[in-house]
Amino acid sequence: MSGERKPPLSIRELLLPALGAVILLIGVGVAAVTEQGQVEYRAQMQRHGGDVLNLGSDGRPDADEQGYMVRVVGPLQVVESPLDQQFNQQSNQPVLIRHVQMFQWHELRYGGPASYELDWEDHPIDSSHFEHPEGHTNPGKFPLEGAQFDAGLVRLNDFVLDPALVHALTGSQPVTPDLRSLPSNLAASFSLFNNSLVTSAVPSNPQLGDLRVIWEAVPAQEITVIAKVSGNRLIPATDAADGVGFAVQSGDVSLADIFPDLPLPPDYPWLRRIASILLATLGTTILLRWHYQRIDPVLAPAIAVLVIGAVDAVLWLGNDNTRAAGWLVLALIGIALAAWRVRVLRHH
Repeated sequence: MSGERKPPLSIRELLLPALGAVILLIGVGVAAVTEQGQVEYRAQMQRHGGDVLNLGSDGRPDADEQGYMVRVVGPLQVVESPLDQQFNQQSNQPVLIRHVQMFQWHELRYGGPASYELDWEDHPIDSSHFEHPEGHTNPGKFPLEGAQFDAGLVRLNDFVLDPALVHALTGSQPVTPDLRSLPSNLAASFSLFNNSLVTSAVPSNPQLGDLRVIWEAVPAQEITVIAKVSGNRLIPATDAADGVGFAVQSGDVSLADIFPDLPLPPDYPWLRRIASILLATLGTTILLRWHYQRIDPVLAPAIAVLVIGAVDAVLWLGNDNTRAAGWLVLALIGIALAAWRVRVLRHH
């Protein structure tokens, strides 16, 4: 009779659509995880200035890199050396740093009465706050100050480093001052002692208020730089949310080590995307085989592309609308193909 109900499907008959649904969901899950990883990675990179092109040690200025953040590795080349004009001291390293110290009283406390001793200090010590300031009065403000002097021009693999990048270089090596280069007014006050200049009458026996000036340099070395390309220059990304827009580290350092807060993007994203579509196609094929009792070579991949494209478009929406539009176009193509094939199958 036409009004009779069809008997419910047996467990065996339900296994095929269940298997198809599971495989389809796995494909969608692989696609979602891949794109979500890309979204999180891109969002975090935007904090540091944007996606980074990994040029490595082969990085050279190129028109195709303009405006992009890049990672470049290589040895520093100092073209214009730094100069401490006040002391007329120069170094062939990228950064020259002057340290000024004064021989002063400082107070010591070890649980008992305060004690006092003289030593070199790199900042003025206010002796008025001593427990016993009498007989331990410090001179006060330094007549000279410490300073950092950066090279006028530093290159990295034919890139010119912006002054902010040069200023951020790290490392240290002692620099012996050249007494012969001192201006005459300073040469009368300072003498060379243990790689430093001192005002002590007897350098080995400094007195209260004596000055000691020491220089160190950041050595020319292999470094890793992440910065924005502008012409032949590497400059900070001024629109970076972290307020820095660049990174400079000694040695060959990976992106993940420079930005430890950076989530690692999925490996082989395009291979994962293709695998997700293939899995979704397989799952859809099984479902269509159960429903239509036939396999359609167009409808199955069309539905798979539709579903994957729609999911990925939603994930990118608001994060990268260009990519979201690309996935949406793919989904629309899937919709058009699927609609066409469904009409064809109905007429057969």
